[in-house]
Amino acid sequence: MNSDNRTIQIVGINPADLFGTNNINLKHFNSFFPKLSVLSRGHEITIKGDQEVMDEFERKFNLLILHYTKFNSLSINNIDNLLLDDGEKLLNNKVEDEILVHGNQGLKVKARTVNQKKLVEAVDKHDMVFAVGPAGTGKTYTAVALAVRALKAKEVKRIVLTRPAVEAGENLGFLPGDLKEKLDPYLMPLYDALRDMIPPDKLANMLEHGIIEIAPLAFMRGRTLDKAFVILDEAQNTTTLQMKMFLTRMGMTAKFVITGDVSQVDLPNKQRSGLGYAIDILADIKDIGIIRLGKSDIIRHQLISKIIDAFDKAEASE
Repeated sequence: MNSDNRTIQIVGINPADLFGTNNINLKHFNSFFPKLSVLSRGHEITIKGDQEVMDEFERKFNLLILHYTKFNSLSINNIDNLLLDDGEKLLNNKVEDEILVHGNQGLKVKARTVNQKKLVEAVDKHDMVFAVGPAGTGKTYTAVALAVRALKAKEVKRIVLTRPAVEAGENLGFLPGDLKEKLDPYLMPLYDALRDMIPPDKLANMLEHGIIEIAPLAFMRGRTLDKAFVILDEAQNTTTLQMKMFLTRMGMTAKFVITGDVSQVDLPNKQRSGLGYAIDILADIKDIGIIRLGKSDIIRHQLISKIIDAFDKAEASE
């Protein structure tokens, strides 16, 4: 193999901002190209190695610059996403530029990873979509944004958000308060997402008048949910019978999004998760979308990916 040198110029960007504190971004990016020698100095990066590898390095590095130029930020998770085989779609696909919701205090809610974009596309195409993946991948947040978008566009008349009230190592019966006060902590992530996207007074009014309904899954029994955008969150904690009950609540003009993490089932007595069961038996129905998000979609603190890796390895060795 021929070894050569190449210099890449960084123009119009402060390299310190692009590379991150103590060059954390650059070091992480370089770790994907172990066969190259990389030296950064000022606004220049000098690389040495095989021509084809340098070509790939430069192509991907330009994606980093383009991402920083568009969003004025760059994180470890952004780099992981851009290095995926279809990572360039993050910057070239129109969905990436689409603002799903103009939230509070100037917040612009967008799909920010490859699979979040696929989730947006799937919801646009299908009336029922399953979104599964680990914590922090934006499943619930993206789904809530799509629901708010549909409501604002008058595509639906209301939003229904629901979760199974399954205790994750805690005893619901010992929580203080009436039934609503006992259940609200389980539904808090849904409230949090809505508070980002709808002004407080307007949100309170919508909740009061039932335009937005947040309720435990048991409250869905016997109903037909029509002209609504319905999200079942934490669906891994449904039993198979609960999942069947929920899915058959679907009215003629409803959108259903089911989110969950099959690796975090809190059902007692090792009951089978309704989420995993439904995905298995519904996978061949073409009108149902199934989107699988992964560690590369995690948009919380960069430590989350490492924590998930550590738990996965520990559980695999048991």
